[in-house]
This record gives sequence, C-alpha cells and structure tokens, in this order.
Amino acid sequence: MKMYQNIILDGKGLEADQLQGMTSSLQWKNDIYKFIQEWLDEKSTIQAQTSGTTGTPKTILLQKNKMIASALKTGQYFNLEKNEKALLCLSPNYIAGKMMIVRAFVLGLDLVLVEPSGNPLRDTDFDEIDFAAMVPLQALNSFQNKKDLQQFRKIKKTIIGGGVVSKTLLNLLQSEKNNFYATYGMTETITHVAVKRLNGKGATDLYETLENVDITRDTRECLIVNAPDVAEETVITNDLVEIISPTKFKWLGRFDNIINTGGIKVIPENVEELLGKHLERRFFISSQPDEILGERIILIIEGAIFSKKENEELSSFMKNNLTKFSIPKAIFFIEKFLETDSGKVKRTDTTKLI
Repeated sequence: MKMYQNIILDGKGLEADQLQGMTSSLQWKNDIYKFIQEWLDEKSTIQAQTSGTTGTPKTILLQKNKMIASALKTGQYFNLEKNEKALLCLSPNYIAGKMMIVRAFVLGLDLVLVEPSGNPLRDTDFDEIDFAAMVPLQALNSFQNKKDLQQFRKIKKTIIGGGVVSKTLLNLLQSEKNNFYATYGMTETITHVAVKRLNGKGATDLYETLENVDITRDTRECLIVNAPDVAEETVITNDLVEIISPTKFKWLGRFDNIINTGGIKVIPENVEELLGKHLERRFFISSQPDEILGERIILIIEGAIFSKKENEELSSFMKNNLTKFSIPKAIFFIEKFLETDSGKVKRTDTTKLI
C-alpha cells in the first residue's frame, strides 16, 4: 500500500517509485535518494549514527516499524494531515533528516526539498509550508535578511532540535505569529519523545513527553527514557534534568559538560543561559586545566575581539549576574567555531584551538 504522495524537487513532483535508482550530480540529492532506496528495500532495519546523547557516538540499527510509530506520534501531536507540505532541509544522513522522509511516506505529506545548509531558506521560493524541522543555527540564520525571513514566515509549524535554543533565537521567535517548538530526543528514540512550545500561548521552559513515554532519573540526576513504541530498550542519557511531573521535565545541561572548579560543580549551560541575556554572538563556556582549581572556567566567543568598552560591559554584567565560582577566569575569541554537519558547535574540538 502506498502511504506516500509526492516529493517536490525543484518545483517538480516526483512519484516515490521514480526516485529509486535516480542519480544526481549533487551529493545532498544523492543522499536523499539513497535513503529512500533503503526505506523501500526488504530489510526491516535502517542504519543510523548516534550523536552522543547517551555516550560515545556509534552506528546502530533502527527497526522500520518503530520509525513508522515515531512518525505517527509526530503526526498526531502536531495534527499533520495527508497532502500537507513538509520541508526537508536537514541531511538524511542523520536521524532528523531520515525521519522527515519517513513522515512523508507514513503520513502522506508532500515533501519540499532544499539543500541542507546553515542558511536553508536562502534562494528559495516556495509556497506555504505546513511543517518543518530545523537545528537552532538554521532557524537563527533565517532572521538574517528580509527575504529569508519572508520564507521562514511561510512555515506554519517548525520544530527545532539537535541543540540548545539560545536566548537570542528565543527572543526573536517571540514576535513571530507562526508556531515554534523545541524537541527533545536522540537517534536511540528515533527523534523526539518530548516537546515544548517556544512562542505564543503555551510557551514554556518545560518539555512534555509524547504518549506512552515514561521518564525517571538515575543517581547522576540524568534522564532515563522508557519509550517502548519507538525504542527497543530503556535509554539512559547524559542529560541533567529536573522532573516536574510524570510527563514534564526541565533540561538543565549535560553531565559530561560539568566543570569541577575548586571542588564546586558548575553546569556550563546554566552559566550560558545567564550570559545569553547580554551576549548576542555565539559563545559557550568551557574549561582548562588549572594547578590550583583543577579546572578553570573559560568563556569562548565567536568573532572579532571585543573593544575596551564591550569588555568592560561584559565584565560588569558577569560580576552582577554570575556567582564568583562561575565567572570565567579568561575570555577567548575564535573567528569561527567548529561545527558538525547539522550546525551544532563542537565544543571540545573548538576549545582545542585555543
């Protein structure tokens, strides 16, 4: 039974059957065709690369029936209907991109394809889109110029995942009328198992789990996810959380990012949340070895070195808003952060550039 309608590529409709065996001079299109071939073959599993939420990145096998279950959950949560349009601007080499294609098959969506990049809406000209998925950098870059923003505003519902939504992006979204959501999930759970509204009525800092998802914490205070519909096993993450209710939790940061400075444990994401009220550029908190403290906290900012006035303003802000234990001992500037293919900052590798 065909559950899939059309793929729209460069404005032309292509039946799914036609895509098998097609080739393209553009690698991103080839990657899409390759995944569709995998999805349509006789195997019951798909290979996928984990991102490291639960430990060292690795290749795992995902059951196609559980990928279908995930697509159905997304369709139900966001009220997606047959023949609505969805935007694919993420690489199909990773779970988020794969699942946008699977949702098109399962839910009967028309899929609009654009090249995955940090500025996916640049040079596009499509009609209204019902549903899209982006990483934070893509969403942020959509505000860079008037034309990109016009395209961005054609998307009724956008889910943003794969990284932390910065204060800058969050503030920009507040003036937008369309619906934006942050998602929590990983390859092991076949994308999101929890969602939070970012703007408009119902905006919150709490994630709400999807149906049939149970959450607990381990002794490290990291999230444990039991989602039998989409995951073969219980998933133990490295994400520090505060559980508010059986269905709601607040994400605090990464256990593997914790900095122990002079015997005080500092969660970088907490410091970054405060600094985000002042800094408009991309930045992150990291650490360096220190003979006295064990680790010293440092601040790494993307772009050119601050002026004397900017430095003084930042210093004053940190003194008034951060605890003495979390104030960075040094500030470094790097012209361009190292990134993953999905636009996520490689913290460890970028820190090594100092």
